[in-house]
Amino acid sequence: MPQRKASRGPDMFDQAAEERLQREAPLAARMRPRTLDDFVGQEHLVGEGHILRRLMEADSLPSSIFWGPPGTGKTTLARIIAQMTQAQFAPVSAVSAGVADLRRIIAEAKERRALQSGPPDGGAAAERTILFIDEIHRFNKAQQDAVLPYVEDGTVTLIGATTENPSFEVIGPLLSRSRVFTLHALEPEQVALILRRALTDDERGLGPERPAVDDEAIEALSNAVGGDARIALNALEMAAAGAQPDEGGERRVTRALIEEALQHRTHLYDKKGDAHYDTVSAFIKSMRGSDADATLYWLARMIESGEDPLFIVRRMVILAAEDVGLADPQALVVAIACQQAVHFIGLPEGFLPMAECAIYLATAPKSNSVLLAYERALKDVRETQGDPVPLHLRNAVTGLMRSLGYGKGYQYAHDHDEHYVEQQHLPDRLAGRRYYEPGELGFEAKIKEWYEKLGKAVRE
Repeated sequence: MPQRKASRGPDMFDQAAEERLQREAPLAARMRPRTLDDFVGQEHLVGEGHILRRLMEADSLPSSIFWGPPGTGKTTLARIIAQMTQAQFAPVSAVSAGVADLRRIIAEAKERRALQSGPPDGGAAAERTILFIDEIHRFNKAQQDAVLPYVEDGTVTLIGATTENPSFEVIGPLLSRSRVFTLHALEPEQVALILRRALTDDERGLGPERPAVDDEAIEALSNAVGGDARIALNALEMAAAGAQPDEGGERRVTRALIEEALQHRTHLYDKKGDAHYDTVSAFIKSMRGSDADATLYWLARMIESGEDPLFIVRRMVILAAEDVGLADPQALVVAIACQQAVHFIGLPEGFLPMAECAIYLATAPKSNSVLLAYERALKDVRETQGDPVPLHLRNAVTGLMRSLGYGKGYQYAHDHDEHYVEQQHLPDRLAGRRYYEPGELGFEAKIKEWYEKLGKAVRE
């Protein structure tokens, strides 16, 4: 039987250092929940009777990926799981760790499994190891591959935390062996609850300092952090530290102090991540849905978060042609003028032409007839053999061409009433095809009326 290594008791100096680090840690780190009862939010996962809580209580959690915004409890949940299941918690950060760190943890996990907690005939289970990889999306394919065999054979139970869509950032084999749990940004009321706990906690929070915090300040802070409890707690700590005692010795934290500590409202936005694509999708769909107010909100979100203004304008140019189209041909003109204006003046003033263009596009009549017409024509182009141009539409620039019938029978539209004449312009096999169907709104109503007038003239 392998001999258990003698473990060294906690050194008094190590313990003192640990206690000092705990005291000096930021408020968000000190207030990290230790049990599920203290945990706030994610009721859809850890509420009574819900899936993650049931797995934790049954000690049967599989390797998992926690996907959600920052400050929503991914690391905290992993630590609580390790505590509830009495597993060894081995955390690494993908920002600083490499394959060597993973191999060391795996080697220790193998050794830990081999050491039974009792005699060989006692049937005791091997101690489990939870390998927690924070920001797992930052690991490349080779680093994720290094973990895969040991997740598969149960050497470690993986919990990966990511703010990015694991479908794109975690390799398929590892994803298929893991359960993905989606965490949501905290509601302002939940952030406010966490802040109030920190203000009254005498052991880890600001209780001993007894700062007086206005309800207005807590509400403003809770609404300003985008559901990120970590930012909220650290901003509260900074504001409390900066509050000056009044004549009675009370340190009052006001909304002004909170705003000063926060400096700038935070927005979850990554120019290459999900937030980027989700936000621009909301912007486009709000314009398409003729909702000018939502359009302006998402536009402001993107500008405030540092999005490239020319990226935003390119999307508006596309929408002008795709979704407004010929219902208002001026839309494309306005969008191109916006592009030129933003390119010319840049930000911050560039928000003005962008907002004007966005409102114009949102309130313009809509038609996707151009897109549909092109798709119908493209379908015939791809599914037919590329029939020759009819002879009467070809230019006869030489005598040989004229002798072959080039241009013969062509009718010049301007020689006829209404500058229109009925003749075939498509190849023979596609004659009579209709690709463009005018809509009923805006300028297209006039196009439809004109088309109907021409058709009536031809029938007569």
